Amino acid sequence: MGMQATSKGNMPVVLLKEGGSETKGKDAQKNNIAAAKIVAEIVHTSLGPRGMDKMLVDSLGDVTITNDGATILKEIDVQHPAAKMLVEISKTTDNEVGDGTTSAVVLAGALLEHAESLIDQDVHPTIIVDGYKKAARKTKEYLEEIADSISPVDKNMLTKIAKTSMQTKLVRKDSDLLADIIVKSVVAVSEKAGENYEVDIDDIKVEKKAGGSIKDSIIIEGIVLDKEIVHGGMPRKITDAKIALINTALEISKTETDAKINISNPQQLKSFLDEENRMLKTMVDKVIGSGANVVLCQKGLDDMAQHYLAKAGIIAVRRIKESDLTKLAKATGARIVTNLDDLFEKDLGTAETVEERKIEEDKWVFVEGCKHPKSVTLLLRGGSQRVVDEVERSVHDALMVVKDVILKPQIVAGGGAPETFASTKLRGWSKSLEGREQLAAEKFADALESIPLTLSENAGMDPIDTLTVLRSKQQKGEKWTGIDVMKGKIGNMKSSDIIEPLAVKLQIVSAAAEAACMLLRIDDVIATQSSGGGGGGGEGGMPPGMPPGMGGMGGMPPGMGGMPDMGGMM
Repeated sequence: MGMQATSKGNMPVVLLKEGGSETKGKDAQKNNIAAAKIVAEIVHTSLGPRGMDKMLVDSLGDVTITNDGATILKEIDVQHPAAKMLVEISKTTDNEVGDGTTSAVVLAGALLEHAESLIDQDVHPTIIVDGYKKAARKTKEYLEEIADSISPVDKNMLTKIAKTSMQTKLVRKDSDLLADIIVKSVVAVSEKAGENYEVDIDDIKVEKKAGGSIKDSIIIEGIVLDKEIVHGGMPRKITDAKIALINTALEISKTETDAKINISNPQQLKSFLDEENRMLKTMVDKVIGSGANVVLCQKGLDDMAQHYLAKAGIIAVRRIKESDLTKLAKATGARIVTNLDDLFEKDLGTAETVEERKIEEDKWVFVEGCKHPKSVTLLLRGGSQRVVDEVERSVHDALMVVKDVILKPQIVAGGGAPETFASTKLRGWSKSLEGREQLAAEKFADALESIPLTLSENAGMDPIDTLTVLRSKQQKGEKWTGIDVMKGKIGNMKSSDIIEPLAVKLQIVSAAAEAACMLLRIDDVIATQSSGGGGGGGEGGMPPGMPPGMGGMGGMPPGMGGMPDMGGMM
């Protein structure tokens, strides 16, 4: 089974281990391109406002319904190595700019598809790669040239951007309300640094709860904790809260060294327990003394400490995640205290109210009405768990695009307009290239048009008529002409308020071009199999296409194939 190659002396040479395989030259390229095209086809129907959703069912039967490119590709657990590259670009696009994940994959698929026809005409892949790289650089220049600069705090513009991002999702009908709270939350946590702004999306806590409808989603000027108040005797609501954030335990800690205490009579035991209680009371008194009426603790709270806190009418919540504690500090202005001796009035944070409310069947603590909070919470609702999950994904994309624009305040219109513009310009520029790179640059221009093409296909428009009209209008210099998918016609996207961040477009072009170039340079796929069958191509270490019983025999030397004679053990 070992692969054989013959050297000059006609000696057979076994190069790869048993079970290894090699695909060479055009076969390898064809195979990789085909895999990448299939991945692009999967997400292709979910691009744009008329895009459809996918229902993904995992091995446990959990259902995800989404049209977020990155989520679809992450969930379907792609096996083919070339297809994994496309999954990666959707992931990086998601992490970098948050939106445009589907577009990046569709574009990469189109670039590879067009490259394939050049490879068939015997254009060397390296030349295609060079042409693509130049074309990608040019495309980014054209996109920057067409982009408009805006003020990073123009709330009207930011709302349009958030809405555009949500037009393609399930939440389209409620995008007005959601865009409003999204822009408010991003503006609240953005900080001015010199001329520019900085935004950390992690400062926006997104909590979701099935129940109600999407319209019931709200922004809370503060933090929502998915915990309940520890003690029944504590008040359920405190107005004008003074909040102590403590990341040490309010309980008697065990001694570091092993200690034995010999107690010979009941009196000693009693004084020992009294001493413990007194220590706890001292701790609680320090908290009371600071003037705090809400204690939020990262670690445990002793029952006795709870009793004393309840007596003093203080609300306490325990075992809060560290990340939430940090957000609370940003929202309320409190300082996180590790040592209770350091707790003074100046360390306390403030909020208008701290209240425990019942959301569906859970009790959550709301810390709200913080003045100028640098951390806020979005509480998302929806008719069912699947709906809320998809709302959360849509909101993540929208938060990211608003952040992108605040960081880099340049915008382009959507609806395939910037891609068509760049494509038209590229065609003209490609004529200046000498040699076969010119063909590659032209193919790049064709591939860019796959975005408006897909949008129009999904909208049920005639793709060919649509593209020809688009091209002619762009040639006349109407640079904002794109596909108004909802109206099913070609129009000025700027006036339809379909607006996207330039950062997203640049990321899509870079990611797609780089992935395509990487795959085009591969001319040889060598799959090896480790001895004993571990880690092959398929799942569980079985190389694809091996008969069962060959792989996975746990450390058997290669060549023993199948089961050795176990001599009566079976």
